[in-house]
Amino acid sequence: MISETIPDEVLGTILPIIVYWVYSGMYCLLDLLVGNKYRLHSKEEEDEKNVVPKGVVIKGVLIQQFLQAMVAITCYYMVNINDGAYIVEKKTNSLINLIRQFISAMVVLDTVQYFMHRCMHQNKFLYKHIHSQHHQLIVPYAFGALYNHPLEGLFVDTFSGALAFLVSGMSARASIFFYTFATIKGVDDHCGICLPGNIFHVIFKNNTAYHDIHHQFYGNKYNFSQPFFVMWDKLLGTYMPYSVEKRTEGGLEVRPDGNYKSI
Repeated sequence: MISETIPDEVLGTILPIIVYWVYSGMYCLLDLLVGNKYRLHSKEEEDEKNVVPKGVVIKGVLIQQFLQAMVAITCYYMVNINDGAYIVEKKTNSLINLIRQFISAMVVLDTVQYFMHRCMHQNKFLYKHIHSQHHQLIVPYAFGALYNHPLEGLFVDTFSGALAFLVSGMSARASIFFYTFATIKGVDDHCGICLPGNIFHVIFKNNTAYHDIHHQFYGNKYNFSQPFFVMWDKLLGTYMPYSVEKRTEGGLEVRPDGNYKSI
C-alpha cells in the first residue's frame, strides 16, 4: 500500500493539495455537463460579478498551498521532535479516540476561523487590505475556495488547521484523513452547486448555500462560520436564515428567509 512506502507526514502534507484540485476539477466537469441546472448563480453572473481572472485565482491558491505545506511540515516536526523528525506513527488509535480527536479538531477549527473571519470583516483595514481579496469572488466556484491574501491564508486558514491538529492530539496518520476531509468540505462550500443528494448538505447546515449568502453584498456581515458548524453564528447573532428556490429561467437561487436584525 502507498501508506507503507510514503511517510504519513508526507501524505498529510501533499494529499490534501492533490484532493483539492481533483475534487474541484470534478465540479468543473459537472458544471460543463449540467450547465445552470443546479447552480446557485448562472455562468453569466459568475463572469459578470467576479472581478478577478481565474488564472490569478489559481496562482493565489498555489501560493496558499505552498504556505500550508510548510506549516504542516513544521507541525509534524514539532510532534515528532522527541523521537526524531518524520517517524511514521505505527500505533493504532481506537475508533472512539479517533472520533474524539476529529470532533475536537473540528470545534477548534471552527472556533478560530469564526472569530478571525469575523474580525477580518469588522476591522475596515483588515477587510480592505487583506480579506477583500477572497470576496473578489462574489460568485464562488470550487477551485477558488482557497483564494485568499497570503497573510490571511497563513494566519487564518493555515494557523487554525495547525492548532486543530496540535490541540486534538491526533497522529500524523489521523491527520491525513482530517485534512483531506476538511479540504473536500471547503471546496464543496465554495462550489456554487447544490447537487441533489449531496451528503455534506444532508449532514451539515454549513454548506454551499449557507456560505453563498456570506459572499453576497446583503450577507457580508452574516454566516461567518466555516467550515463545519453554524453554532457561533447562531450564538452570537450573525446567522442569516435562507431558502433555496428554483429560478424561473432555470437553475437555483439562495434568498434570505425570515426576519433578521441588521448588525
